[in-house]
Amino acid sequence: MAVQRIKDFPWGRWALLLVLTVGLTAVLQALGVPSPALFAGLAVATVLALIGIGPERVARPATSGAQAVIGVVIGVLATPGTLSSVAVDWLPVLLVSLGTLAVSMAAGLLLGLQRGVSPLTGMLALTAGGASGLVAVTRELGGDERIVSVIQYLRVGMVTATMPIVATAVFGAAHVGVGGGAQPSSAPWYLGLALVAVCALVGVPVANRLHVPAGALLGPMVLALALSLGGLTFGASPPEPLVDVAYAVIGWQAGLRFTRPALRIVLRVLPAATALILAIVAACAGLGLVLSWTTDASLLDGYLATTPGGVYAVLATAISSGGDVTFVVAVQVVRVILMLLVAPFIARLVGRRWS
Repeated sequence: MAVQRIKDFPWGRWALLLVLTVGLTAVLQALGVPSPALFAGLAVATVLALIGIGPERVARPATSGAQAVIGVVIGVLATPGTLSSVAVDWLPVLLVSLGTLAVSMAAGLLLGLQRGVSPLTGMLALTAGGASGLVAVTRELGGDERIVSVIQYLRVGMVTATMPIVATAVFGAAHVGVGGGAQPSSAPWYLGLALVAVCALVGVPVANRLHVPAGALLGPMVLALALSLGGLTFGASPPEPLVDVAYAVIGWQAGLRFTRPALRIVLRVLPAATALILAIVAACAGLGLVLSWTTDASLLDGYLATTPGGVYAVLATAISSGGDVTFVVAVQVVRVILMLLVAPFIARLVGRRWS
């Protein structure tokens, strides 16, 4: 039986998917595209699925493993040094983050009025925080990850492209650059691998036992967050090749489910999604003004801290413009973690309400 399964496995299709994804990832990385492996995996899998030569689907253990890796990546972003910078202003930071959550989710429910888009899918598609994490858990929550993946990364792309222009033209940034990425880990790669293994092997079963929605993501994320805040990660983070594989798997998961009718739905909702994304960006800029008025942050720092997407592009912009990098990154990290902690529970309620 096992030998027959190996013989029947579509080796050629998976090899083609893998080779094309690696090649496109390298190109997108050279162009400075955020999360290039996820973009590449999504694009290649979609094309192969539409022309009928892609694998049928990604196995569930692979998607759960990818969610766990992404959860650890997000969890280790929160460090005592980073979060201490917002400790004094925790109330306005929390309220502004909740405001971002409310604005983006409300826009998502409006997108859910479009034909072919459920309120749950619309809400997950426009929730401003942790795009890769939300795409990873959409199917598990009952949404359409094809629509969510395209719109989430449309948001990230639009925010990344417009941020330097707004920072310069509106807030008078002297020198603004885009790009940047995660800071390399100071720990050996095997410690990062061990961190992922521990968080996955402990966090996932505990989350499932507690019936936490999106437990494969949230369980490891919360455990990694606790270890990071306790100073117990020893500077480790998931190895970059493993993170790229996880991103690619999430992209494949969504892309391989694309059909021509699904593609038509995505193309039809893009104009409305684009308008709603611009509205979210404008609303978050307003929240940035509120943040700067209620804290010691400058107007530019308030804008960058509340920009709804592209954490590493925000980091690069803050560095090159001479802003308060620690404050900006801390608020962004709080937003991403808050979104991923709250969104699955609200999504479950929305799914039950409009099922």
